[in-house]
Amino acid sequence: MKSLLTPLASLPLDHTQATLVGRIWVPGRGPVLVRAHADRLEDLSGLAMTMSDLLDLPEPARAVRQHAAPRLADTAAVLANASPDDRQPNNPWLLAPCDLQALKAAGVTFVASMLERVIEEQARGDASRAESVRQAVVAIIGDNLSLVKPGSPQAAQLKQVLLAQGMWSQYLEVGIGPDAEIFTKSQPMSAVGSGAEVGIHPGSEWNNPEPEIVLAVNSRGETVGATLGNDVNLRDFEGRSALLLGKAKDNNGSCAIGPFIRLFDEHFGIQNVRTCELAMKVTGPEGYVLEGASSLSKISRDPLDLVSQAIGPNHQYPDGLMLFLGTMFAPTQDRPMPGKPAGQGFTHRVGDVVTVTTPTLGTLVNRVQTSDRVAPWTYGVRALLQDLARQKQA
Repeated sequence: MKSLLTPLASLPLDHTQATLVGRIWVPGRGPVLVRAHADRLEDLSGLAMTMSDLLDLPEPARAVRQHAAPRLADTAAVLANASPDDRQPNNPWLLAPCDLQALKAAGVTFVASMLERVIEEQARGDASRAESVRQAVVAIIGDNLSLVKPGSPQAAQLKQVLLAQGMWSQYLEVGIGPDAEIFTKSQPMSAVGSGAEVGIHPGSEWNNPEPEIVLAVNSRGETVGATLGNDVNLRDFEGRSALLLGKAKDNNGSCAIGPFIRLFDEHFGIQNVRTCELAMKVTGPEGYVLEGASSLSKISRDPLDLVSQAIGPNHQYPDGLMLFLGTMFAPTQDRPMPGKPAGQGFTHRVGDVVTVTTPTLGTLVNRVQTSDRVAPWTYGVRALLQDLARQKQA
């Protein structure tokens, strides 16, 4: 994993014209906001003390570029120190680029993943039944729902047909109905950054990564940047019952975001997000390799529509929010597992290395561990406020 934690691998291909901001841990100070360049990280604490504050500035990208920020650390050294295996505790390391923001996610926003959620539900979380259920579901519903606009009269007509056939699902309701699924992925301050371990519940036997674009939205509901995310998912937990969504989604280390937020400016904006092509790779400790892709051009709802359903007159976020946009990646490729029969599709193994990449945002990389063995989450809002108070007095 260390070879992936380099400026060349982590930063966007056009990093020289990108406005990249993030957070690093500085021993003796705590979290510090930084602007990222290939060779250096610059201290933005003179501009804003939290990422929530920075994103609330009138023009964040312009403010960052105009701020005379001193050099704080070497980018290569901080990235190399991100992995817990290689961590030198006296040197700075990378954190998730968000802090006080709510961590929200939009679900069932792609046809491919929508069908897989229906299959999970029909299989009741039993991976051994997935393939037979998949064939039965596709035979009735079909696999080309991409032309159905959510909330349209055509979608309402399709709902009536599926209800008559006994095939309507809660996942189809949010996939092609008028209301998007927006849920709380995790708590503020709980996301891990690139290089950290992501967690799967030790009781889960059917789970997968979910590579996604994550929008940075300020308290005014303005989308001001984007980054990468891994919305780790427990398919068996969620498949057993939708009421287990919290347990399927919110565990130690199950929310990875990073490496940096790319602020919207004249070189990068929401239209670039709409055309992002995500690539994902899972490399297992036994040599297994899984590759997949997710194109934002195939999303069922526009990203800004999802933002408007998350924040607005009915719901405010005074510290802003980070919004996962969902994924079309739902792996079905079979993976041999010790003691398990063939034909049960994909599930994680401890030690998997997951990379999520797109040319305009860089690469997020994490290794899989069970959630009871990843580094426990101990640094919350109270600790942040204490450290910020000390920094202000220094």
